[in-house]
Amino acid sequence: MNRREGSYFQSVKRERLQTLTQIIPSGSCLLKSVIVVSGMLLHGTVVLIILFLTGVSGTTVYDSYNDFAEEDDTPQLDYKDPFWCHPLGLTNGEVTCHSPRGGGHRSTLGTRCEMNCDRGYRLLGRSSIQCLNSRRWSATAYCRRMRCRVLPLVHHGRYTCTQGFMVDSVCTFTCDSGYRIEGEHTRTCQHGAAWSGVQPVCSDIDPPKIKCPPSRLKVAEPGGLTARVTWDPPAATDTADKSLDVILVGQQPGTNFIEGVHIIRYKVYDQARNRAACKFIVRVEVRRCTELPPPMHGYITCSSDRNNYGATCDYHCDGGHELRGTSSRVCQFSRNWGGDPAECVPMEIKSDVKTVSALLDQFYEKRRLLIMSAPNMSDSDYQLQNVMIQKAECGLDLRHVTVIELLGSPPRETGRIKERLLESEVIEGLRQVFRISRSYFSMVLLDELGLDRERFIMPMASDELFSYIDSFMLDEEERERLELHRDFCD
Repeated sequence: MNRREGSYFQSVKRERLQTLTQIIPSGSCLLKSVIVVSGMLLHGTVVLIILFLTGVSGTTVYDSYNDFAEEDDTPQLDYKDPFWCHPLGLTNGEVTCHSPRGGGHRSTLGTRCEMNCDRGYRLLGRSSIQCLNSRRWSATAYCRRMRCRVLPLVHHGRYTCTQGFMVDSVCTFTCDSGYRIEGEHTRTCQHGAAWSGVQPVCSDIDPPKIKCPPSRLKVAEPGGLTARVTWDPPAATDTADKSLDVILVGQQPGTNFIEGVHIIRYKVYDQARNRAACKFIVRVEVRRCTELPPPMHGYITCSSDRNNYGATCDYHCDGGHELRGTSSRVCQFSRNWGGDPAECVPMEIKSDVKTVSALLDQFYEKRRLLIMSAPNMSDSDYQLQNVMIQKAECGLDLRHVTVIELLGSPPRETGRIKERLLESEVIEGLRQVFRISRSYFSMVLLDELGLDRERFIMPMASDELFSYIDSFMLDEEERERLELHRDFCD
């Protein structure tokens, strides 16, 4: 074959391939492969063309050994053929075509079709395609169903959806018992595959529960005015939280409560600051006896609060009187005083005793003694002091002081307590024990234990005498009593 013949052969082969491509209907089968096998011999040419056409129902093979030079016709474009391209269909969508030949020619050459998907579907591919002269459409497209993203779980809640996560699906949110929706109750999967609104949350609205211990009554301890009260902490629970903040409002358990009513409150908060509260009463009772009256010519001193359970009251008599009966009484749990009431009777002084010790024993821890001595009754110092003593008799009684007079010398010496005369042996004993001279005026002041506390050699005014006694010989309780009765002698 010469060069000219070879060029002719190549030209014919190209024209046949183009013709074969144009005559294969694109709507009825797909061209999978074209195998062209060319053999060139030294003195001749043999052309073998094998076409594999695969259709819907099988494969068609076209074999030809004809000389390409004998087939020189070319395909003709036909704009009138209504099925030039295969008819279009779009699942879950709609195809709108415009043909040059009018509305009835949806697949003619040059037809342009617009692709639109149904609601809830997204178009993948070209939205506009055209029927080409190759009997194929310029592109492909299909509709894929749209989905919204998976909604996150709701803490302490849940949701249910009408169509899952597809477009137009409505998801309704609900919360567990004790919780409330904060935000929108529903969300809708919109056409753009986005959820409407924002994700709601479930807020804890159920307050915790708390139970206080029962109210209680406590009796104060014997001799006390308070009671130690204890109780167990309240039980608090919550539907959502295990960790609760329990706050005590009031006095701590295990401490001493005073007499009266005490309201104890507890508050509890959960993590959402929901609150609950409870309260109970602690009542402390002090059992009391009736007020104990003081005896006539005397008074009482009591421990604790005078008449509470366990209190002890002691009887005391005023100057010149002594106690008869029990010296103290105790308030019992039954609210009754133990023992019988005492009384203060005028002090009986026995002047006919034979010894000085017998005389002094009558005054031991009961009375103080002021022993006044003078050479005789006409002594001027004695007379002056005697006048002042008579005027101060009431004040001396308040201070529990008894006056003993020693006058003259034997054999006409006398001793007396007011009008009661003393035996001569007692007079002599007093002078010797306390070293009292008969030669001049003097006074000796003895305390309740019979000890010599002070001596005076000159008459003493009542104010000076009382000042010394009050400052150096009275205890605190006696000073308080003296302040209460100071106006008694006015």
